[in-house]
Amino acid sequence: MNSFDHEKIKQGVQLLLEGIGEDPRREGLLETPDRVARFYKEIFSGLNKPSHTYLETSFTDDHEELVLVKDISFFSVCEHHLVPFFGQAHVAYIPKEGEVTGLSKLARTVEAVAQKPQLQERMTYTIANNIMSVLQPHGVMVILEAEHLCMAMRGVKKPGAVTVTSAVRGHFAQELAARQEVLELIRHHK
Repeated sequence: MNSFDHEKIKQGVQLLLEGIGEDPRREGLLETPDRVARFYKEIFSGLNKPSHTYLETSFTDDHEELVLVKDISFFSVCEHHLVPFFGQAHVAYIPKEGEVTGLSKLARTVEAVAQKPQLQERMTYTIANNIMSVLQPHGVMVILEAEHLCMAMRGVKKPGAVTVTSAVRGHFAQELAARQEVLELIRHHK
């Protein structure tokens, strides 16, 4: 999807409404195709944003210890059913030789990766790989916790079930104690 087509989305929503047996000319639905098209433009804006570019701003600092930004809220859409999944991301990295990125850049990277039809597993490793390739830190650890509405609303119908995925790179992959430190900080500092 290279460019957003507002009119095509509106037509698709109208067809969807007709397909489920609704009347798109009904008063409550008259503006729905336009509202959905505007909504989709916002929630799928990550399709036009290279997620790694947020990390290209870095600062020199002598800090070479763990940096953890936890509880980064995100919303995404499951590419299998086109329904939302949402939760929190926890992103940890160990800067190399004092080169750090802005903390908000980590949150913006999560957001940019989330704003496209997605799989939680892919989202997790994409965030970790972006941080590794751009910042080249000593290590990266990304954990996503999310509730999937495709599991809550249909099929198995298990609301409240949380899926946890992780991606571990560099120092965190090699050192169990480093992984444990991140997990303890996430768990005990809520």
